[in-house]
Amino acid sequence: MLFKIRLHFLSFALFVGLLGLPGLLASCGSKGSQTEQTNPKNDTVVTNNTSGPEPRLDSVFVIRAMQANARFKTQERWARKFYRERQFRLGWFRQHKLVPQANTFLSVVAKAKDDGLDPKHYDTKEITDMLAALKSVDQDTARRNQLERKLDVALSGSYFAWASDYYRGVANPRDTKNDAWKVKRNKIKLDRALMTILRERESTYPYYDFAPLHPEYDHLKKALALLRARQAAGGWPTLPGTAHLKPGDNLPVVDLLRQRLLGGEATGQTPATVAATAKPVNNITTPASTLYDPALVAAVKNFQRDLGLSPTGLVVGETLRQLNVPIQSRINQVILNMERWRWLPKKFEPDYLIVNIPEYRLRVYEQGKEALTMKVIVGKTLTATPVFSDKMEYVVLAPYWNVPYSIIDKELRAKLVANPSYLDRLDMEVVKGYGRKATVIDPTTIDWAGVTQDNFKYTVRRRPGPKNDLGDVKFIFPNSNDIYLHDTPHDELFSQTKRSFSHGCVRVEEPIKLANYLLRNNPNWDLTSIQDTIAEHREKYITLKEKLPVYLVYLTAWADANGHAHFRDDIYGHDKSLAKEYFE
Repeated sequence: MLFKIRLHFLSFALFVGLLGLPGLLASCGSKGSQTEQTNPKNDTVVTNNTSGPEPRLDSVFVIRAMQANARFKTQERWARKFYRERQFRLGWFRQHKLVPQANTFLSVVAKAKDDGLDPKHYDTKEITDMLAALKSVDQDTARRNQLERKLDVALSGSYFAWASDYYRGVANPRDTKNDAWKVKRNKIKLDRALMTILRERESTYPYYDFAPLHPEYDHLKKALALLRARQAAGGWPTLPGTAHLKPGDNLPVVDLLRQRLLGGEATGQTPATVAATAKPVNNITTPASTLYDPALVAAVKNFQRDLGLSPTGLVVGETLRQLNVPIQSRINQVILNMERWRWLPKKFEPDYLIVNIPEYRLRVYEQGKEALTMKVIVGKTLTATPVFSDKMEYVVLAPYWNVPYSIIDKELRAKLVANPSYLDRLDMEVVKGYGRKATVIDPTTIDWAGVTQDNFKYTVRRRPGPKNDLGDVKFIFPNSNDIYLHDTPHDELFSQTKRSFSHGCVRVEEPIKLANYLLRNNPNWDLTSIQDTIAEHREKYITLKEKLPVYLVYLTAWADANGHAHFRDDIYGHDKSLAKEYFE
């Protein structure tokens, strides 16, 4: 009797299970295709030559597949987010067919070297093998489904590995090796970027084209291609270290110089002007190739401008050194600066101020267009200007200069011990407190011999005026580095081509012009009121109506839209540090 009851129960359960099977199959994916149709979101053609439900993934499968590949492990979180968002549907397949973006992606990765990246890092060989296997499954539905699952996750893993390098950077700018870079990070969500590529969401960023986020990056990419083309054609010659050329010289070394600067279509630095060298030179009896003629002088001057040197046309010293930098070093320099563009925010604000430290130059952008530019002086090697970003809040007219304790200790202490009134000669004073609440202290009441950084509770400051180290204006973007922009009484330093003279702050060439621009929308301040306030020698803080983003960056190479490259020295050694991580 008990056996019969159990048999009836099993029969009933089997009947119920069979009733539920169609619904279960339908819930696992596709309804099955009977006619040709087009998915408007991904432009994938769905045909009737495949049948059966699309396979699905689960979190365990995704995690195991990502963990099984050493290069994909670090991208696991993006894969989990991507597949969880889509309820673990396949991403790269529609009705058992690969979407067109898969082939596009594989072709992009195959050319990753053009971006200074290594295609081998994205394991496309495994994907190619799976694609070949997928073509030979015939009617083996189970094997086909398993291959689709594996291939889908492999494509996602490869994409996340590539996109992480391409959009976020190969190196981490915030690790201990690159701790000098404190600019706010690029915050791209790679799972959303992949959804954009698959036409499952809209974006204002060009992920769907596998394109860079900044035109400056693309310009450097063109420069990289030009340099590699020149390298493939034999590179450029090295000039003798004893070379010393001036216009009109007629020496054998001129031929090497001509090859260096006018040697072909892909010079990597100066546009090809081969035709210029072919022009006849009147009244010259010696071969034109050894004459340092006007066309070659012009090429040298262009080269000097591209390197931030004075365009003298003389080939000696620093110009000779820069001419002899190996082409591979220039290639590496371009790649390192492409990497830095990956670190920068994916989009700048409409209005911002940027200082490129190695270029010694400041630029202000308004609605994305350059509105103002000027020379700057940056920190010495031992007092390097930090690389970071913040927001400018104040313009200070006729500022005080607070003397750093290091200067008090090393330069002023002995003189103040002998004569505390020596501060008056320097137009300095001692105060207690800050701002309007600061009160002047008699320097003779201070034991200067016993002063330490811990027990000195006062501030030594220089009064506004012509002796003030900050000049007439300073520009404050509050930060933990205590770095700001300011004027300087030593305008003669701006005539130097290399301007790393400061203690870390950035001195600007035209502070009044910059102040007038920043206050242009404030009806209480025009050029006359700014100059009158400065003339009073009374410090005045002016709060900007809108905070202005400020970026202090470190770019030693950049290029124009044609790939014409410009280079600067690695004044703080940041290129050298990054190269160890990037190339080794």
